[in-house]
Amino acid sequence: MAKESILLVDDEEDILALLRYNLEKEGYGVEAVTTGEDGLQACRSRPPGLVILDLMLPGLDGLEVCRLLKKDSVTASIPIIMLTAKGEEADVVTGLEMGADDYVTKPFSPRVLLARVRSVLRRRAQPEASEEAVVNRGGISIHTARREVKVEETPVELTATEFGILLMLARRPGWVFTRNQIIESVRGDNYPVTDRSVDVHMTGLRKKLGAAGDLIETVRGVGYRFRE
Repeated sequence: MAKESILLVDDEEDILALLRYNLEKEGYGVEAVTTGEDGLQACRSRPPGLVILDLMLPGLDGLEVCRLLKKDSVTASIPIIMLTAKGEEADVVTGLEMGADDYVTKPFSPRVLLARVRSVLRRRAQPEASEEAVVNRGGISIHTARREVKVEETPVELTATEFGILLMLARRPGWVFTRNQIIESVRGDNYPVTDRSVDVHMTGLRKKLGAAGDLIETVRGVGYRFRE
């Protein structure tokens, strides 16, 4: 069975060669371009199954490419993995809030990148998690209608905000959520949540979950994700 096609957008030929070799070895179809403008054109004329997008591009940079892709109804659903250099945490946050699905920091391990690719494509193929009445992850059971949480069948009392944060993360294991995205998700609970207080809520949530709290990972400088 043929795998998805992947578009590579990076101006470094050695990176493109490394990515192409490893992706084609796994059976993916690969197209590579070296500018943001060519990346946009390729996505609009031949929509790929996934884009691996370098943020540091000449001319139209990766963040602008991401913004334009997510703004266009033709390309908005294409998942994006960003390639970033160390020290670009602010750009990572911006890209994720624009709709990018994940990121990998250079220099990277091809095995790590392939795992991220498989994860993003697998999530894309899954039905909407919002349809789940009960979310089960790593021994944690979340009953969405009753707003009940159990860890290994033991009930755990959470505040409305803690419940909202846990449900958001557990519904999308592996996804990195920024603090702003978490704030937007739980704002409907009429609880005063700020960027700084997200960390406080996360500390309390992990403590209440006990050993299962280790399933919630801190992504330094960016936010949080639920371990896959």
